[in-house]
Amino acid sequence: MKKIDTKNAVGHVLCHDITRIVKDSFKGPQFRKGHIITEDDIPMLLSMGKDHVFVWEKKEGFLHEDEAAERLRDICFNENMSASAPKEGKIEIKSEIDGLFVIDTEKLFAINMLDEIMIASRHSMSAVKKGDKLIGTRVIPLVIDGKKLDEAEKIAGEGPIAQVIPYKIKKAAVITTGNEVASGRIKDDFTPVIIEKLSLFGVEVVSHVITDDGIENIKNALDNMRKTDAELILCTGGMSVDPDDNTPGAIKESGAEIVTYGAPVLPGAMFLLGYYEGGLPVMGLPGCVMYADTTIFDIILPRILAGVKVDKKDIAVLGNGGLCLGCDECRYPVCPFGK
Repeated sequence: MKKIDTKNAVGHVLCHDITRIVKDSFKGPQFRKGHIITEDDIPMLLSMGKDHVFVWEKKEGFLHEDEAAERLRDICFNENMSASAPKEGKIEIKSEIDGLFVIDTEKLFAINMLDEIMIASRHSMSAVKKGDKLIGTRVIPLVIDGKKLDEAEKIAGEGPIAQVIPYKIKKAAVITTGNEVASGRIKDDFTPVIIEKLSLFGVEVVSHVITDDGIENIKNALDNMRKTDAELILCTGGMSVDPDDNTPGAIKESGAEIVTYGAPVLPGAMFLLGYYEGGLPVMGLPGCVMYADTTIFDIILPRILAGVKVDKKDIAVLGNGGLCLGCDECRYPVCPFGK
């Protein structure tokens, strides 16, 4: 740092707080460390008795923390997002829509391995609402070598490393299976749960049918649903390994390419996911979806609605964090489940 005449300090960066005291009125920092002095600041500084100030010496190629935070912001910033102005070297990015937040975690990790740079985000594949915080960016020192930002931008590549994907699927079909429901012996309590969960994402159930456990009847129901305008098919019931639980077999016989039958998630181990030709997704939902507050369905549904293709690896990695702790009060998604 160096000591300079206050009248010549415009554009320089303060390297310490400057406190202002007004009797019986105010005492606190009038200017913070890192503040870039403007022409309008000079009269105030002089009125505070600051004929000289200590500033950081400018060096070619070095950036102030606010400028650096803006470059980190640009690495992440994409459509459907808004960003705050720099404040004390930090910028926050928020979502402008309801959708699925996705960030390239490998690039994020590589950037955060660089010294004196940080980007913090919420978990990738999180369902977000308009106004939710997504990302915070800043650098650690007050002034940083611009070459480090160059390196971060090189890691990021051509486009932003984050995005908020709007939900694309708006119409769903539900097939309720089970002899006990089809015969009227018990009430269908499963479908209302599905309708409620889908409605949170603006998805309407446009077709619903109840069928017994016969594999041909389930297959026929699937064939019929594929002829409707439904963009997602959900099957409830008959998902265990009991001999008369035929839903997984019927989904396979109906022509779906099965991504997985079974998932390292509790509740939700007997979950099935598949796709028909053309990309129409189909899910087999285990009974836990009906009675548990949060299951694998809540983890996977936002991805499917956003049109993100889910593969076997995406399911397998859920094992780390896939155990619901069964809290007395469910706080999902503000919890480790599915993370």
